[in-house]
Amino acid sequence: MNKHNILVTGGAGFIGSHLVRHLVGKYPDRTTVNLDKLTYAGNPANLRDIESAGNYVFVRGDICDAALVADTIRRYNIGAIVNLAAETHVDRSIDDPSVFARTNVLGTLTLLQVARDCWGGEAADKRFYQVSTDEVYGSLPLGGGAFSESSPYAPHSPYSASKASADHFVRSFGDTYSLPTLISNCSNNYGSYQFPEKLIPLMVNNIRLDRPLPVYGSGLNVRDWLHVEDHVEAIDLILHNGRPGETYCIGGSNERTNIDLVRLLVRTTDRLLGRSEGTSERLITFVGDRAGHDMRYAIDSSKLRRELGWQPLRTFEEGIEQTVAWYLENIEWLDSVTSGDYMHYYDRMYSGR
Repeated sequence: MNKHNILVTGGAGFIGSHLVRHLVGKYPDRTTVNLDKLTYAGNPANLRDIESAGNYVFVRGDICDAALVADTIRRYNIGAIVNLAAETHVDRSIDDPSVFARTNVLGTLTLLQVARDCWGGEAADKRFYQVSTDEVYGSLPLGGGAFSESSPYAPHSPYSASKASADHFVRSFGDTYSLPTLISNCSNNYGSYQFPEKLIPLMVNNIRLDRPLPVYGSGLNVRDWLHVEDHVEAIDLILHNGRPGETYCIGGSNERTNIDLVRLLVRTTDRLLGRSEGTSERLITFVGDRAGHDMRYAIDSSKLRRELGWQPLRTFEEGIEQTVAWYLENIEWLDSVTSGDYMHYYDRMYSGR
């Protein structure tokens, strides 16, 4: 694996841009290729600091374009594919499931077929890595328990159903065609460059602009939060040291109810803006719950810790402080992405659709 060039699909998005930056910096003697369609959440500005690096290549295109994918693999001698190209917003999947089926399912299938054809009988030392989500496992009760690699799939939204289907295709290509595959299922990520339809950047942006802070239902849904850079380090470790055919769960062991997280974001953002902590709590607005809203997610990462020695390096409190500070220090970036399409979904969420 250490000799192969790496293709990251969806590398201009949130997690993808952090992974691309990490790989370019850590492996200067290998080329990292970023294939991204640049939909609304893919932003070239996320990688402006490395766009001139000699070991970085950007290719604009769709993972459903088999000819383009094949040309990219052959042209850049790709020996590892990390698939992060995906539609990810649950609300959008409720509005139009077909878009999610196309990108998340058919796109993954296209990558698998092309990788199999391009690598042929020399695939043994190659890797196809599918980055998935804990949402494929469904919902946990508030009383306890955690998802693990042996948890049954039980997706509740079109988004999670599309990711579950993609995971099944990846496993099938490992079993049927002996393609060396890896899958990881991760908990909620947070950090810089996250498109502000997601909870944390949405709240920070609305607090700074004195806009309502929409919270679904009673706000008691629980999520396990992991800093994106800890996730990226886990991906790198699994890609290079994970056992082909295996799945690894990645979690932060930082469970928070949505309402507790929003209140933490209020206090942190208010303080960093020079306001009295808690001033913006008046903006919290409970809206109608999301259809099929999972109650709780939690991840058991013991396999990853035990087999590969991974552990998150950032505490939740430190990570949140750094994340809020980044958004407030990068207002130009926030303003560039919070227009038009973003506001449509913000307005829908606030109206309690």
